[in-house]
Amino acid sequence: MAPLDLAVIVAYFALTIGVGLWVSRSQATAGDYFLGARNLPAWAVLFSIVATETSAITVISIPGLGARGDLTFLQLTFGYLVGRFAVAFWLLPGYFRGDQETAYQRIETRFGPTSRRLVSVVFLLTRLLGDGVRIFAGSIPLALLTGWSVPTAIVAMGGITLLYTLLGGLKAVVWADVIQLAVYVSGGVAALFIAWQLAGGADQALAMAAAAGKLKILNPVLSFTQSYTLLGGLVGGALLSAASHGTDQLIVQRLLATRSLRDAQVAVVGSGVAVILQFCLFLMIGSAIWAAGLAPEGMPADQIFSRFILEQLPTGLAGLMVAGILAAAMST
Repeated sequence: MAPLDLAVIVAYFALTIGVGLWVSRSQATAGDYFLGARNLPAWAVLFSIVATETSAITVISIPGLGARGDLTFLQLTFGYLVGRFAVAFWLLPGYFRGDQETAYQRIETRFGPTSRRLVSVVFLLTRLLGDGVRIFAGSIPLALLTGWSVPTAIVAMGGITLLYTLLGGLKAVVWADVIQLAVYVSGGVAALFIAWQLAGGADQALAMAAAAGKLKILNPVLSFTQSYTLLGGLVGGALLSAASHGTDQLIVQRLLATRSLRDAQVAVVGSGVAVILQFCLFLMIGSAIWAAGLAPEGMPADQIFSRFILEQLPTGLAGLMVAGILAAAMST
């Protein structure tokens, strides 16, 4: 990569640290630090939730699904939205009764301290394992670009994330998430238009994808063997989203930092709509790369977008897109 690409990545790292320093000026109490003084706007929490649930693996791999298949993966996100409606109107009112600061205080109130401890341990273990994979995936492009080892790249990403979190608390995390979402979405939009251009224009790319059946969204068949069906997406997506957004401290802490129950409901339901649009964007990127002839059959699906970034994006924009991958890893 060119020096400009590396400069873009360095600027992104500096910006996230700057957010932590800026927010740390207003920290006065533990409530300010852990819950952002409970005055974060709903739209910022909404974007923070989307950034948090979008990992580097999502950004790298979803275009591969679009290139190799169609848009039926979106059925899963429809289930995500159903699950968030259930969280918003069934679980969130309980979290906003009294002055609860974690998801596990609510669990202890309803089911006792043993349940609270058990669920807390499950959260810590699953986050350790899941985020270990996600930050490993995000460290690979950074290591390739800089010549560092993968462990060094992991320490660099983890250290910067730790720094702005330590300095600014939840408020810094939320505002950094907003920036990180803007980085990877803007990079994705630019990548889509460039892929369309390489395919001869958006009209031609979409026509090719439609003729090949790659714009199919709904698969209403009843099957337990096909990967993506409407029923599987709605049920599986709803249960997964209800668990992660209704009981997971990673999300609940953000919702408790909003100004009211109404704001929390807007944030969690709105994040479901935003995720549908976001996944549609990255699936369409994959479809456009396929239309441009840049997804040959022998290429592994999870390499399609990475190779497109490194080989087809112009100087500066490639750095922005890699920064977006790093942003997705760090926000998670």
